[in-house]
Amino acid sequence: MEFEFLEKKEQGKFITRYDIHYKTVDEQEKVYEMISRNPDLKSREDLSNPKEDAVAIIMHDVTGEKILINKEFRMAPGEWVYNFPAGLIDEGENREQAARRELKEETGLDIVRIDEWWGKCYSAIGFSNERNACCVGVADGTFSKSTSTQEEIVPGWYTKEEVKKLLETEAFAVRTQAYCYMWVKK
Repeated sequence: MEFEFLEKKEQGKFITRYDIHYKTVDEQEKVYEMISRNPDLKSREDLSNPKEDAVAIIMHDVTGEKILINKEFRMAPGEWVYNFPAGLIDEGENREQAARRELKEETGLDIVRIDEWWGKCYSAIGFSNERNACCVGVADGTFSKSTSTQEEIVPGWYTKEEVKKLLETEAFAVRTQAYCYMWVKK
């Protein structure tokens, strides 16, 4: 494929929509629609996002027998979906600060430790260049209601048997579904 140019289409409060104009290998002119957290994309090089926009937080309980999953009402699909806690990295925060803040805001829990940060990953490569910082670790504490009035979140600790049943019947965010599938197979 041969990149031609980027066209900014619409500026939203949190995302910007762009059209990427390109030619296919058989010389067909094409337009690819995408969104970005960056309101100032100008070139092909800008598409490869150099910074992490958000965090995804995969936490197990202190025994290692349960995994933390939020049941959230998500506006885009219009239904309740199982998802790991996640959120945007605020200006001036590093990824660990954002993970600790987001977990506390969404669940009331505290991160005991972060065991691992995963490498470069994107939220939805089919339509966005939003990058995530994804951590795996241990959390503890007492659940409390989300501090956000803009989100409906019900956090919960789930055993492998409970997750197996959820995977068969409930809607999941894809990274949560993939991780949970592998976790229950261990």
